[in-house]
Amino acid sequence: MAPEAEAESPVVIHAWSAPRSLSTSLMYSFAQRDDMEVLDEPLYANFLRATGVDRPYRQELLSKMDPDGNKVVKEVIFGPGDKKYRYCKHISKQRLPNLSSDLMKKGKHFILIRNPLNILPSFDKVVPPSFMELGIGELVSIYSELCGLGSPPPVIDADDLQQDPEAVLSGLCEDLGIPFQPQMLKWEAGPKEFDGIWAPWWYGSVHKSSGFSKPRQYPLTFPFAFYDLLEQSLPFYNMLKRQMRKTRGLQQPPLPDPPLPVPANKNILVWVGDELLPRDSAKVSVFDSVVQGGDAVWEGLRIYDGKVFKLDEHLDRLFDSAKAMAFINVPTRDWIKDAIFKTLIANGMFDNAHIRLTLTRGKKVTSGMSPGFNLYGCALIVLAEWKPPVYDNSHGIKLVTATTRRNSPNSVDSKIHHNNLINNILAKIEGNLAQAEDAIMLDKDGFVSETNATNIFMVKKGIVLTPHADYCLPGITRATVMDLVVKENFVLHERRISLSEFHAADEVWTTGTMGEITPVVMIDGREIGDGKIGPVTRQIQNAYKVLTAGQGVPIPRIAEV
Repeated sequence: MAPEAEAESPVVIHAWSAPRSLSTSLMYSFAQRDDMEVLDEPLYANFLRATGVDRPYRQELLSKMDPDGNKVVKEVIFGPGDKKYRYCKHISKQRLPNLSSDLMKKGKHFILIRNPLNILPSFDKVVPPSFMELGIGELVSIYSELCGLGSPPPVIDADDLQQDPEAVLSGLCEDLGIPFQPQMLKWEAGPKEFDGIWAPWWYGSVHKSSGFSKPRQYPLTFPFAFYDLLEQSLPFYNMLKRQMRKTRGLQQPPLPDPPLPVPANKNILVWVGDELLPRDSAKVSVFDSVVQGGDAVWEGLRIYDGKVFKLDEHLDRLFDSAKAMAFINVPTRDWIKDAIFKTLIANGMFDNAHIRLTLTRGKKVTSGMSPGFNLYGCALIVLAEWKPPVYDNSHGIKLVTATTRRNSPNSVDSKIHHNNLINNILAKIEGNLAQAEDAIMLDKDGFVSETNATNIFMVKKGIVLTPHADYCLPGITRATVMDLVVKENFVLHERRISLSEFHAADEVWTTGTMGEITPVVMIDGREIGDGKIGPVTRQIQNAYKVLTAGQGVPIPRIAEV
């Protein structure tokens, strides 16, 4: 007689999760498939034996379940079976260093995550919570190891699973390369024959269920004794959440990441407070004054050929603005310079970059308007980006006149370079609606002040004119260009200029750190000059280019060890 054919090993699907994360419900779901067998935490005995951790059922479990982890991996997890697939429910903390590498290298893996805010309120029913018991850090380690093996695992969130089980399960099955079966959505209430010995301590609520329950409309009151544990765990959860599968069928599907104007800025380091952080982690407190009332001052800096242009002039204005706003505990000039250089060097930004430098009044001890609540000192933000000039300086831009008037010094003095920019934003909205690059803002008497984002100049019969800085910000690029106009032997007048004068101008340009020297070829539908960039504008652009190439504070270059 021919020998009997050996039973084939099923394709193993490893489900990794933290406790209290709907992992048992998900196991029940997969158990409904006609092509699936399930194992409930096959490595639990190995975990108890190796760690010595106590559980109410420890002795019973060790007597009935094989505690030899590698034997379980070889003979149970990857052993022969009757079904095409074998589903292994794993708790992340049970993946110990003594286990065979086959555990991670073989089979299909996915990760189930759940917000610690939703885990911790019920976690201590059997076990006191700790970072190790919660296992979210180990989930990140599992994800990283699988990525290193060339098999990034799908990540699903328990909240999404409750919200739309069919969409999430369908997407998960697609990622695992198995067909979705509708019977995965329902199961009979009560204990299951494949439940672990620990089920009476942990599975009470899931035994009452017959499907995935809807998420709570309101959360449980958080046990604030676990606040430190929540702070430790959330970054790991958020790290995995960023890798989560984008499921189309959810009632509120995640929005796709919008394209960035410069894709290289997706991965940058930002200085916040006193440290460099990745872009998505660069945040200020909700108690910060810039959030509470736009209570901050800022500067724009541009980087040319390894140098920061007009750095000291910008810092002078930053400190003047902070003093006018009565900031206290302001960082020193050298400390701010150091933060700027560290940010640029860390990002490798030595040319064609722009910095948004923000100094907030700082964090408050409680929400409110009074600076008396600001007891932490100022907060610094150094946001450096790869950013070419933001306007078309080769062909010119169009402007419209906004109905929104520029602030009078009677209300908010524009000499303070503050973050309360609603006035400018309202004008910018008008420009956007008119499909113009920016909007001209008038003062209270109807004379031109500036645009919503830049200072403005005009040329008439060879004479260069620019508005007084009574209602506009006296920009540093504006001052630089005024000096250049004189050095290039043009006559410069600083006076009140009406809108009709700009309409009839021979040439117009705007100035700003972010946009440099930008020609204006149309205002309110009127062509400026012949609708092309004029000779004076070209000459000033060229002079400015020469200046930026030769001046600036060098960024320290330290040879790599």
